[in-house]
Amino acid sequence: MATKPRRAPRRTQALSKDVIVRAATELLDAEGENALTLRALTVRLATGYGAIYHHVADRDDLLGAATDDIIGRMVTGLATDAEPRQALRSLALGLFDAIDAHPWAGTQISREPWRPALLDIYESIGRHLRSLQVPERAVPGSAGVLVNYILGVAGQNAANARALADGKTDRSAFLATVATRWAHLDPARYPSLHKAGAHLRDHDDREQFLAGVDLILAGIETVHRPGKDDLP
Repeated sequence: MATKPRRAPRRTQALSKDVIVRAATELLDAEGENALTLRALTVRLATGYGAIYHHVADRDDLLGAATDDIIGRMVTGLATDAEPRQALRSLALGLFDAIDAHPWAGTQISREPWRPALLDIYESIGRHLRSLQVPERAVPGSAGVLVNYILGVAGQNAANARALADGKTDRSAFLATVATRWAHLDPARYPSLHKAGAHLRDHDDREQFLAGVDLILAGIETVHRPGKDDLP
């Protein structure tokens, strides 16, 4: 006589939104965005759909909540006594590292720009720009440039890392291949890339990202230095 398969034990501890979001984050980090389904979450948490729907509206709401949590904890964890320029660099680097560790979050941030994740980023950047004495009318545009750069570069870096991981390609080997190809470029047609190939093996994505942030901040401070906007 065939025996019925035993059901997984039901959860006995209370289920909170924090527990759900944490479980969703673990699933997203381990298997990617496509793996996040409410069915997979009920199995992971040994609970039913109703318990999850009590805290989140649907899968999109859950994905947004997980992103809000990742970004919110990063923003609130930054030092509050740093001078404005250093605070902006730390925020940018924190976002770069967060998206590198959680690539799915980088995609989600801009998908729903009304959620806390992106709002917290803009609010924090705007506050530090005002401390740099950037005129109020120039804060939105300056913040937009920074946000677009940070999310764009961090997102592309995360996408490249995923592509290499999916293809089982080592990053060092990939850079070595590119460096070799660039070294064989026609120096008359591609002089800059021909020279850059010699340094590509030691390329540091994080360092280059921060160099870009510094260039943008230097530009903002130069264009909007105190008193400049008042000149005829």
